[in-house]
Amino acid sequence: MQKVIVTGGTGYIGSHTIVDLMQNGYEVICLDNLSRSKEYALTGIENITGKKPVFYHVNLCDKNETFRVINEHKDAIGVIHFAALKSVPESVEKPLLYYANNIDSLLNILMSVKTFNIPNFVFSSSCSVYGNADELPVTENTPVKDAESPYAHTKQIGEDIIRNYEKTNDTQSILLRYFNPIGAHPSAEIGEIPIDTPNNLVPYITQTAIGKLEQVVVFGDDYSTRDGSCIRDYIHVCDIAHAHTLALQYLAEKRNANNCEVFNLGTGNGVSVLEVIHAFEKVTGIKLNYKIGPRRAGDVVAVFADNKKAASELKWECKYFLEDAMESAWKWELKMKELGL
Repeated sequence: MQKVIVTGGTGYIGSHTIVDLMQNGYEVICLDNLSRSKEYALTGIENITGKKPVFYHVNLCDKNETFRVINEHKDAIGVIHFAALKSVPESVEKPLLYYANNIDSLLNILMSVKTFNIPNFVFSSSCSVYGNADELPVTENTPVKDAESPYAHTKQIGEDIIRNYEKTNDTQSILLRYFNPIGAHPSAEIGEIPIDTPNNLVPYITQTAIGKLEQVVVFGDDYSTRDGSCIRDYIHVCDIAHAHTLALQYLAEKRNANNCEVFNLGTGNGVSVLEVIHAFEKVTGIKLNYKIGPRRAGDVVAVFADNKKAASELKWECKYFLEDAMESAWKWELKMKELGL
């Protein structure tokens, strides 16, 4: 089997991607420091696939530690790099933490990729690199504007680092700019496990519905959108995960036109915060306790994807819809309660 290294593999998107890779015949080496995830994800992966990935508890901000682990698996055909801090409000409060963690870990991974001649690299980027785009939907050619948060800025910097690296190196790279991943694996064996109070909308909704949290706060209802709340492109995490497998195959088959290519991963549909809440209420029959609050620093007004390039070149398509995602997220919340997570 071909070997793939996945950093941040016990995290939300990383764990779902590992499942997709393993179900497509890859051997996976999982790296994570468990600072924002739980080792239970490995058990969930095993429950779905019948096998645990090889796991290393490693701090990717430590160059020597990173090189030691990558050296043991330098026969890998590629690295998929998820490992990063990802909370927009936390990044506003602690910008230096985000710059140090997200940039240092990327540099160490890229230096190890270069040293050990690993041919393919897939980077977990974000639609946040677009900032407040002038036109919607955004395409891969939409101008990148000023970042609205330090988190988004680290993704912009990360993309620039990879592009500049690719100018003088043979590694083939893909930057996957995904929009707002939601939901959980249909088996309810893995999903998003917020370590503290969640910063993402859907786990906040499910934790409120189950009684962990008192109330959902909608951050602003006075934006220039159809119902006044922010609009995002909410996409099922399993659709996001499969795109990483397709991206790796795309590079391995040398179908890429350039050393570094960009793909948007979104449904192509903008959905408001209030519409997500109502979708949850519809599929669960639960009336959610929510209120309207002030705007939140770092939030863009609206962003959703043009996904034609990924559909055409990666042969990728979305198989899940908003209500599927809300139903799976609720099943996962119930499973976490059962497991005591």
